[in-house]
Amino acid sequence: MTTRRQFLALTATGLAAPALAQKSVDLGLAGGAPTRALTRDFPQKGEMILQRSNPPLLETPFDVFKTGTITPNDRFFVRWHYPFPTDIDPRRHRVAVTGHVARPLSLSLAAIARLPRIRYAAVNQCAGNGRALFSPRVAGAGWANGAMGNAVWEGVRLKDVLDLAGVKPGAVCVRVSGLDAPTAEGAPDFAKSLAIDHARDGEVMLAFAMNGVALPLLNGFPLRLVVPGWYSTYWVKMLDSIEVLDRPDDGYWMTRAYLAPATPFADVAPGTAGFARVPVAAMSPRAFITNIAAGARLPRRSLHPVQGLAMGGDSGVRGVELSGDGGRSWAPAQLGPDEGRYGFRRFMGAVAAAPGSARLMARATNMAGVSQPMRQNWNPSGYNRAGVEAVAVEII
Repeated sequence: MTTRRQFLALTATGLAAPALAQKSVDLGLAGGAPTRALTRDFPQKGEMILQRSNPPLLETPFDVFKTGTITPNDRFFVRWHYPFPTDIDPRRHRVAVTGHVARPLSLSLAAIARLPRIRYAAVNQCAGNGRALFSPRVAGAGWANGAMGNAVWEGVRLKDVLDLAGVKPGAVCVRVSGLDAPTAEGAPDFAKSLAIDHARDGEVMLAFAMNGVALPLLNGFPLRLVVPGWYSTYWVKMLDSIEVLDRPDDGYWMTRAYLAPATPFADVAPGTAGFARVPVAAMSPRAFITNIAAGARLPRRSLHPVQGLAMGGDSGVRGVELSGDGGRSWAPAQLGPDEGRYGFRRFMGAVAAAPGSARLMARATNMAGVSQPMRQNWNPSGYNRAGVEAVAVEII
């Protein structure tokens, strides 16, 4: 656990609007403004792509994913809906456990830390990761593919916390919220819920450590929910409230926000109206080539080495296939070590590509047998981008 003195030293710069960035990055977006500013002006963060200053939205530069399966804390993406406090005293912080329980609780971080600990790697990915790449374009935070990261999380089971409070029969779901708060009068507090069986599955975690150290402020210090395999909208940061409900959660953030089409891969044709919607939930399998950038000019050779990262979504990665001809033919890639069903898995291989313009591809399949679709999915909210990503290159 971070001490108060260490915490204040780390956050002494506060979260004032950063100085004007001196550098920018081209995200290769079709239409609109293709570039974003780069910034180093946020506490505990290295160079990040600036999507918004306050509350901060910071994207991980894609080059970071070349370095390994674990995303460094100082380059891990940031997404907040509302402003949040920067003067948290971890000695005074409390988590209320209320609602449909036998023993309402107010738990200190020290009390939580005395529970049995768990530790695993898991990808944290915004539901809108890749939104800026959708065609036709859609409204919302203009992420490229850097609103994701993989970390080793350490904490305690949500199940064990709920057991301390004694969940009563008839419980339906568990709603969690944090210290971030709306500034507009009447705006809904950010709160998300999980079905009671999911909340008590032994994998959902109250995490206080990330890659072996205390959570960074911008990634949820002092405590955040980790819901492996599900989008980060459920990974509530600065967690201070756990409420057991004996009814479905009818709050704004479960019934009106973060809803996607109730179709495979949340896919509808542009212009479609009147479709059924459900809350975003489990992630889809995805694969990303990391050693070759779009627009690269590659020398002619019999085979071109390809490396990258894959995720299985809510299950492990079964395999990755590679193509050098835009998906007309495929060859299996070699997978790196399995570091856990919810984390990134490295892949490597080689593809043949004819001289001229070529489209290199990687396609992931998870342990449930779900493969990425060849046609990129689309929906008006820009959620759950799942299709195979093509890297356009020139073979010279």
